[in-house]
Amino acid sequence: MRIAFMGSPDFSVPVLAALVEAGHEIACVYSQPPRPAGRGKKLRPTPVHAWAEDHGFEVRTPKSLKPAEEKARFAALDLDAAVVVAYGLILPQAVLDAPRLGCLNMHASLLPRWRGAAPIQRAIMAGDEMTGVQAMMMEAGLDTGPVLASEETRIFPFDTAGSLHDKLADLAADLAPRALEGLADGSLKPVPQAEDGVTYASKITAADQRIDWSQPAHAVDCQIRGLSPFPGAWFHWTPAGETEPLRIKALSSRLTDETHDQPPGTVLDDTLHVACGDGGAVRLHALQKPGSRAMEADDFLRGNKVAKGTRFE
Repeated sequence: MRIAFMGSPDFSVPVLAALVEAGHEIACVYSQPPRPAGRGKKLRPTPVHAWAEDHGFEVRTPKSLKPAEEKARFAALDLDAAVVVAYGLILPQAVLDAPRLGCLNMHASLLPRWRGAAPIQRAIMAGDEMTGVQAMMMEAGLDTGPVLASEETRIFPFDTAGSLHDKLADLAADLAPRALEGLADGSLKPVPQAEDGVTYASKITAADQRIDWSQPAHAVDCQIRGLSPFPGAWFHWTPAGETEPLRIKALSSRLTDETHDQPPGTVLDDTLHVACGDGGAVRLHALQKPGSRAMEADDFLRGNKVAKGTRFE
């Protein structure tokens, strides 16, 4: 099939590679414009942009698809379909209607749960036990289109947003060529989403990131894992002899059987078990100080004395 691919982040790259390997003709790749990055603020292309250029594909990076000339350029590609994976720009109706078979979006949740921008993080933060990827026919609403095909996976207690991201990217890469083939030959039929159970995966904000130790241990653990490795959930710790607190990122944690009668945020032992608000606790497994690399808890404790009874805030 003659297709356009529209995507931007790392998550999208395996899907593009799988479509190329499946023998589809990539008429053009669309990605968000390069942005300043690093100390020198040099323009850096998105991962999709970089991969596509390395493999000889035309890449377009419009700031918007709303101008009439952009709509006309897209229509002139004479596509069978477009495959969209975390592109990051709104597709006007004229763009949605241009391909012969429409636009297929690979979405990282089990719709209608977690429509929107951050489905991977929100699924872990909410304590979901299952998630997946779905091939959805796009329409004007936010992730409201009918679903063509799905793959499910369990969210394990040790999963972070990073590990789940990689797992779902692989599932999407496996599903996309099959969904595209089923769309073309009619063997797969779009099924409308359920009207019940709709939730929205809003963008992660600064308000989501600070750990509130008065929350139940399960909620704290889900927050830490759901925001790891980026942007990271954080708390304040004031080292002994210091007056200014440090902002410490917690990048990995586990629920424990530890029980306590201590105030939330109290360090319960010398292995970074931390009291939470329900009498339960989490053990921190990986942390990061400002300006330092991420460290396993044992390495962190070798260089930082955190005594039993210390309060994290």
